[in-house]
Amino acid sequence: MYPRLLLLFVLLWWYPASASPLIAYTEELPPLNFLQQDKVSGFSSELLQAMADKAAIPLSQQLLPWARGYAMTQSTPGSLLFSMVRTPERENLFRWVGPIGARRIYLYRLARRKDIQLRNIEQLKQLRTSTLFESATQKRLLELGLRLGEQQDSGRSDAVNLGKLQLGRVDLVAMLDWAMAWQLQQAGLDARQVQAVALLDGQHQYWYARNRQTPDDTVRRLQAALDALQKSGFTERLRQKYMGRDKVPADIADFTQR
Repeated sequence: MYPRLLLLFVLLWWYPASASPLIAYTEELPPLNFLQQDKVSGFSSELLQAMADKAAIPLSQQLLPWARGYAMTQSTPGSLLFSMVRTPERENLFRWVGPIGARRIYLYRLARRKDIQLRNIEQLKQLRTSTLFESATQKRLLELGLRLGEQQDSGRSDAVNLGKLQLGRVDLVAMLDWAMAWQLQQAGLDARQVQAVALLDGQHQYWYARNRQTPDDTVRRLQAALDALQKSGFTERLRQKYMGRDKVPADIADFTQR
């Protein structure tokens, strides 16, 4: 009798009960999350799948416009949104699992443009910078005094902005470091062709945001799975697959506090 009870206890401990199915919403934001051959892929997507497998949680992923995915996650139990910047305004709207990685937006120049040296906003205003159309970065540069059509240009994608930089149509581009590494890789370009000259935004990190009604046990299991994957080196290997080593440029201007 007792040996059987002991065996049952061991089996229950070793094979955790499967949690309720999880549906994850995301947007097109390579290399973190994007659609590839009709399947959601990317660093954050692959990492989430590995976490779900480790935590024995059935997972499906769907790519949606950000605003729709945001609303769906708030109203749908058993849902999750990624890759989400965790801010004070959003803190109590979701249950958080992470962090996934840093969110750093830099101003980049062509490495051969040695004439571009940034130390203050006034120097930035003498140049032409391209940002993503209607992005938070575009708004940030507007706040710093860079007017659209004058000191500031805009593009519909990071690939378009990188092309403008290569052609000399702009002096600088503002881009997430992960995105720049990915765009260079996709274009078959040497990463040494561009150089970060200023940090524009570096105070936040990316997280997985779960619906508020998520059970505590599910959140704990996902967090434990992420912690284990980070400790094993899986997360770093996955990072290198999509964007190379995580390098923070030294001795550059910092515009984050202005």
